[in-house]
Amino acid sequence: MSVILSKSEYEEQIAASRDRRMAWWREARFGMFVHFGLYSQVGRNEWLQALESIPVEEYEKLADSFAPKPGAPREWAMLAKAAGMKYMVLTTRHHEGFSLWDSKVNPYNSVNYGPHRDIVKEFVDACREFDLKIGFYSSLMDWHHPDGWRCAVDEAARCRFLDYIEALNTELLTNYGKIDILWYDVSQPLQSWEGWNSLARNQRLRELQPDIIINDRSRLAEDFGTPEEHVTASERDWEACMTFNGISWGYLDEEQVRGYSYNAPRILKMLNTCCKGGGNLLLNIGPKPDGSVPSDAVTPLTEVGEWLSRNGEVVYGRRLGKWDRFGWNGGANGISSVSCSEDGKTCYLWCWIWPKGGSMAIGGYFDAPRKVSILSTGEEIRFSHDGHRIILEGLPEKCPDPSGIAVIKLEFNDVPEYHSYGRYPQMNEGRQYKTKNKR
Repeated sequence: MSVILSKSEYEEQIAASRDRRMAWWREARFGMFVHFGLYSQVGRNEWLQALESIPVEEYEKLADSFAPKPGAPREWAMLAKAAGMKYMVLTTRHHEGFSLWDSKVNPYNSVNYGPHRDIVKEFVDACREFDLKIGFYSSLMDWHHPDGWRCAVDEAARCRFLDYIEALNTELLTNYGKIDILWYDVSQPLQSWEGWNSLARNQRLRELQPDIIINDRSRLAEDFGTPEEHVTASERDWEACMTFNGISWGYLDEEQVRGYSYNAPRILKMLNTCCKGGGNLLLNIGPKPDGSVPSDAVTPLTEVGEWLSRNGEVVYGRRLGKWDRFGWNGGANGISSVSCSEDGKTCYLWCWIWPKGGSMAIGGYFDAPRKVSILSTGEEIRFSHDGHRIILEGLPEKCPDPSGIAVIKLEFNDVPEYHSYGRYPQMNEGRQYKTKNKR
């Protein structure tokens, strides 16, 4: 075993390899979160054991009736692929403490109870079949283990519990070949990385999987941040993890929740925000008790995948250009939003509402593009430039993308000069802007 580095030494070491390790993730942009466990059978919330104060011995009875159908993980992976997602993250063991694999450390698992199958192995096999990167969610909090709360008040219990947590993760990172993401969650009840021994544990786990990326929920910054239930950009790599309905990560009755569930346009709006801010979207599904995908998720995700098959250029890749870094959100005219390429020379206008009348102007551009086209079809668009804006002319009467959301691609010779509300300096604290063709 290698010598454990100091915190600063460790951070310097992982920073040196981060660009290489994160390269695929920065290109991926879109992944599927899967919350599946004993709670799926009850259909109220993945936290019901704690929220409803269910005694451990009563909750344990759910393990015997847990019966995911054979092939359920393949169904998840097939949908993720159809949706244009590039990776998946599975709750291998949620806060309830039930392991979905053949754990020798934790006998409370899916091989000893319920289906008597290794669900994690089925998940890994399905991801590899559909060429999806593999992520393991691993809770630090545990409501089942007797030291899961004692660790906060008893040093011997803390040592036992930390050994248990590391042993669980060692199994996960040893038994299934190459794993791409370790996704920690809820570092309670201990309140510091020192308390969790995260520095030493993560170094040992990285030795098992040198290319792995780790999120920020073991109270160390590690490789990427994880805003939850909000899509908020960060200076560092970030991934917005979102429920499918704003209510629960676990399964809810699909008919009752349908009105709250995301449709394809709202998912694309989230992807747009991620692209503008250089982040990823990890969108959750909560499978039904038998592991089936809830019907309210199937159509929206399939429609998103069809859209991405035509417009994927605007999503996949690190779309964080110079304009975005300066905080420009590119509200073109109230009906469109903008992201741009990393070199800042290509602008993508996401048209949420297709303009009527065959024309539309994009204000604030002090340079003219060399080419404008519809991304999904390649059809070129006529345009003119009047010094402060680009005027698009001869647009199709109806949206050219069957989804109703088209992307217009503007290609420039260099990074264009842009100032929001360029002709109206009162919108910019009175600052005046000059242009070669001022009118």
